[in-house]
Amino acid sequence: MIEVSRFWRDPALPFVEARRVGDGRQVCYAAHSHESFSIGVITGGRSRYLTGEAHHQVAAGTTVLMNPGVVHTCNPIEGEPWSYLMLFVDMPWLEARGFVLPEATLSRSPALYGRLLALFAGLFDEGPVASKETALGAFFDGLAHFLEPASGVSAPTHPRLEMAAAFIRAHRLDPLTLEDICAAAGLSRGYLTRAFGKRFGLPPHGYLLDQRVQHARAQLRLGRPIADVALEAGFADQAHLQRAFKRHLAATPGHYRDAD
Repeated sequence: MIEVSRFWRDPALPFVEARRVGDGRQVCYAAHSHESFSIGVITGGRSRYLTGEAHHQVAAGTTVLMNPGVVHTCNPIEGEPWSYLMLFVDMPWLEARGFVLPEATLSRSPALYGRLLALFAGLFDEGPVASKETALGAFFDGLAHFLEPASGVSAPTHPRLEMAAAFIRAHRLDPLTLEDICAAAGLSRGYLTRAFGKRFGLPPHGYLLDQRVQHARAQLRLGRPIADVALEAGFADQAHLQRAFKRHLAATPGHYRDAD
């Protein structure tokens, strides 16, 4: 039987986790983001990949890349079967290696695809931790060579919208209101509700919910009780966290926390 979903983590490598999904039809997402840098490969079938304002159809052999904070989804095409592997790596570890976030959001390079498959195989194997960390370092040190060079064109900035998003991130555990965000960023309610979603891919409340799910995810990785995490992250109760967590990460909090 195909294993629908499995997370991999190792206490000796707390900066990285992986996920293997054997039947993507049963693992569907609402728009969400990650605090980590994420990279994965489509191993079977096809899916729709939405990242920022770009819409792609991706198939087996494609590598997908998601920078921290970028709202995205990757879901089945009309019930077609598909499978994939994803890697999530914490930014402090990458930055310590001098890693620069790429502009690319996907690649169809067979060489990159093969290197990622080999990396995943090594992580899921029972081999020594030192060899896994070495393989991770070698992969990310060489990743830029497999991607198209940066365009050199800077994306337009919206300082007050960036301020609003930063305020939400800084106060994601507080009972924020739209008025709080408007006051902090010096924006009208009407402008914030119109422009925020265009810039970040989620409305202010959706962005706050995504931030709270990300906080819950980090705490669950530490093995904390789900009910405690739910209340700390600003959810009404454990059931409220469960609904949001499943929509954003296509997994229950318990399945995620208790991964191998």
